Amino acid sequence: MEGSTVVETRGVTKVFGDFTAVNRVDFRVEENEAVGIIGPNGAGKTTFLNILSGFYIPEEGAVFFHGKEITNFSPQRRIEMGMMRTFQLVHVFDNISVYENLSLSYYRKLRGSSFPWSCFFTKLDKTQTREKVDEILKLFELIDKRDQIMGNLPLGSKKRAELAMAHITDPEVLLLDEPFAGLGDREIDEISSILKQYTHKKTIVIVEHKISKLTQVVDNLAVMCYGRIIASGACEETLNDPEVRKSYWKVTEDQGSEECH
Repeated sequence: MEGSTVVETRGVTKVFGDFTAVNRVDFRVEENEAVGIIGPNGAGKTTFLNILSGFYIPEEGAVFFHGKEITNFSPQRRIEMGMMRTFQLVHVFDNISVYENLSLSYYRKLRGSSFPWSCFFTKLDKTQTREKVDEILKLFELIDKRDQIMGNLPLGSKKRAELAMAHITDPEVLLLDEPFAGLGDREIDEISSILKQYTHKKTIVIVEHKISKLTQVVDNLAVMCYGRIIASGACEETLNDPEVRKSYWKVTEDQGSEECH
């Protein structure tokens, strides 16, 4: 897809001790484009997503949002700018209800990051909040779980709830870390159908291992290996790139070639 660049990195590098997890990565995502990032364990995918979302500050390089450098911006500041992150391990409040989790996300969207918790629970039954939350619960087929405690839900439902919490804030950019992890085929299809609703309506970056499912959702792929992006572009073209075939798929006539682990 063509459009203005929304998220971009230039030469970002992240080092842990003697290990370079992300190595001078240049990356860009256009407006309303969906990009998948794949690669084997240890390739640097989640670390790179943490750089995009502000959980890690790179030792070198810079991160840009609509051309403005945000390298040192906190995760909360990036959320306020319109960048929302989900995690491989679901991040929700397990000890309150599904309705209360979504209400919290919505209320924070309306009031910003600083608000008195003592006021929050007095606002839950406000008509505006109640109608909006119920609308999103229906959209994500969670209305029957509205009053259940979040921690009691199965993993697939919790992941749908986390996506619903992101959706209700109306972010411009969604950064998703392995949304299919730990799910069965039916649950993956449910999550995929939700993600397809965002296609070409939001700017999306998805880290995922399940490539066949991922390519049904994204426009383009980037492949990471040893902390570098070794290829990027249209899905089929990227998966058949010679370096990807050698390093990721391990398809090569040279049996002594380097492999990516």
